Amino acid sequence: MCRVFAGQDPEGYRQINRSIRIDGHSTSIQLEATFWALLDEIAENQNLTTPKFISKLYDEAIEINGAIPNFASMLRTTCALYLRGHRPGMDEQMVPKREAA
Repeated sequence: MCRVFAGQDPEGYRQINRSIRIDGHSTSIQLEATFWALLDEIAENQNLTTPKFISKLYDEAIEINGAIPNFASMLRTTCALYLRGHRPGMDEQMVPKREAA
């Protein structure tokens, strides 16, 4: 049963660091190669570069949630949502925005 998962190419879970400018600051993000490939695909579908997509995602998450406790984890779950069929536009009406206190 687990052979599909256990036998996967180790290249897919190789850690890759990329430097990206977010909110005017250069930062390094470490993710597995598979997640970088998915983020590249998502960005391309949005007609954005991957750094621009990640920067916009960061800005919108800060606007909605006020803080991001673990941005790398958020990027991984973004990929999971994408694989489950969630796409920008179709979900935006369903995301409740926090109201100002």
